[in-house]
Amino acid sequence: MGRSETLRGLRRDRGMVTAEAAVVLPVLVTFTMGLVWALLAASAQIRCVDAARTGARAVARQEPRAAALAAAHEAAPDGARVEVSREGDLVRVTVRVRSAGPGLLGVDLSAQAVAAAEETVGGGVT
Repeated sequence: MGRSETLRGLRRDRGMVTAEAAVVLPVLVTFTMGLVWALLAASAQIRCVDAARTGARAVARQEPRAAALAAAHEAAPDGARVEVSREGDLVRVTVRVRSAGPGLLGVDLSAQAVAAAEETVGGGVT
């Protein structure tokens, strides 16, 4: 094998590496962006759960409704909607938000927490 044949073989190999990199690089970037998006969505879901629990605890302790809503909004992701309802002795707080995502990849997230109203817990004990 002569030197010119070896150089031609190296040039051909270099071209193959460039072509492989051109195919693999966009796939790696897309995969990485998907992982980041999934982590952001999971983080927003966790914040929704925390906000619902915070709001339910505050309402169950008989805090003013505005203060309970403010506490839930503070713990919730930006743009979240907080709903408070009462069903007998139970207080229910629901937090809903649309997670950020490119185009149609945004996901509707929600969390709900239920707590017993404080005036009903241990009512007969003095």
